[in-house]
Amino acid sequence: MALPGNRFIEPVLEILTRWVGRFGLDRWLDQRRLRYLIRLLPLRAIPFWIAALLTGLVAVGYEFLFHAFENWGQWIIREHPVWVFGLTPVAFIVSLWLVERFAPAARGSGIPHLMAAVEILPAQKDLIHKLLSLRIAVIKVLSSLILLLGGGVIGREGPTLQISGSIFQWVYSKLPNFWPRISQRVMLITGGAAGLAAAFNTPLGGIVFAIEELTRTHISYFRTSVLAAVIIAGMAAQTLLGPYLYLGFPTIGSPGLNHMWWVIFFAGLAGFGGALVALILQRIATWKRKHWKASRKYWGALLLGLTFATLLYFFGADAAGTGKPLVNRLLFEDNSQLPWYILPVRMGGMILSYSVGAAGGVFATALSTGGVLGETLLQSFKLGDLSHNLLVLSCMIGFLTGVTRSPFTAAILVLEMTDRHSAIFYFLLAGIAASSAARLVDKYSLYDHNKTSILASLGVEPETRKPDPDDE
Repeated sequence: MALPGNRFIEPVLEILTRWVGRFGLDRWLDQRRLRYLIRLLPLRAIPFWIAALLTGLVAVGYEFLFHAFENWGQWIIREHPVWVFGLTPVAFIVSLWLVERFAPAARGSGIPHLMAAVEILPAQKDLIHKLLSLRIAVIKVLSSLILLLGGGVIGREGPTLQISGSIFQWVYSKLPNFWPRISQRVMLITGGAAGLAAAFNTPLGGIVFAIEELTRTHISYFRTSVLAAVIIAGMAAQTLLGPYLYLGFPTIGSPGLNHMWWVIFFAGLAGFGGALVALILQRIATWKRKHWKASRKYWGALLLGLTFATLLYFFGADAAGTGKPLVNRLLFEDNSQLPWYILPVRMGGMILSYSVGAAGGVFATALSTGGVLGETLLQSFKLGDLSHNLLVLSCMIGFLTGVTRSPFTAAILVLEMTDRHSAIFYFLLAGIAASSAARLVDKYSLYDHNKTSILASLGVEPETRKPDPDDE
């Protein structure tokens, strides 16, 4: 009787027998022992491990480049502000041209593309390469870096997820026919979790994101794959970057129950504001699809670039980039008073940059905009030092939740970015309050709207799908 797995074992056994004989080890490793060793190998897990390791390495390289290009862009804004009237429009146009010419699926955050790929049914799996591929990943990196050099208010976290999904898809496509069958869908879900874990150094955030945003399948179908990939990708990133915290160790103190109402109020306002910005982005995207044809896209990019250059010229480097340095000032510098105009400038820059249609995410920019909103509210209500950092962080969670509608992901991300476990219940409360307020603006997130548009462009009807047999 044929043993289960012979379809894979026999070809591998033949190769190993040849190599063992070549090195004279056949006296100790006969075919019986080799067959036993092969069966011990976690064969179905190997592709996940390889893809996760590659994701960690690529995420670190992308982070290094992203940081360098952001610093160069901010140096130009500080030292030669008039240059932005040439640099920013050119950066906007070139970043858009790269996407339009070489990989249209590289535009925007990339998370909706990954979500759409996860929802594609087995009978239509050939469409996935239109959303996730190495070509798309390369253009994603180039387009976002150029946009960032021009001061674009974008993040790298969303793009990192599409890049990691592309890496996992590429590894899956290279599996030989005799390899044990692996679920393509689980590969993509795992890629998203590994990408977020490597981008933010937040392994729990990656796991929660995979559950909350990428799938409605029961966690038991893919828990081992996700956990292993998150660990490998995260450890690869930490080996090169060290065990860093994205936001450091802000002081929170010992908040009492009297802070609960302020957390709910601030986070609710932030969630409402994030949902409003997301709705504006969605309406602009819809209008562009109807009215911006061919060359009009580049004229539009020029107009958006010149408008944003004007903001950069008058308001400086605080209007550009991810906003992470601005948030660090709010959390770690005493008496960090913000001018009133920083909030509308950050929101405006986020809308202008995203609306170009080039590559760039909203995770980091939503967090920084939420932080600015929190500081603005604190100054407006003259609350002084009433758990300043707690309320700023609550607004960061709230604004990100308003954009993405992933309250638990937002709360866990900020928890892991700050290592402030004493505030976990307040962070979760902020996410829930923000999610409730965001629904007053729109029932669906920016990602949901974009995912629906992507699936429609591929001729795929979005639907609630059952697990594939391979998912188990």
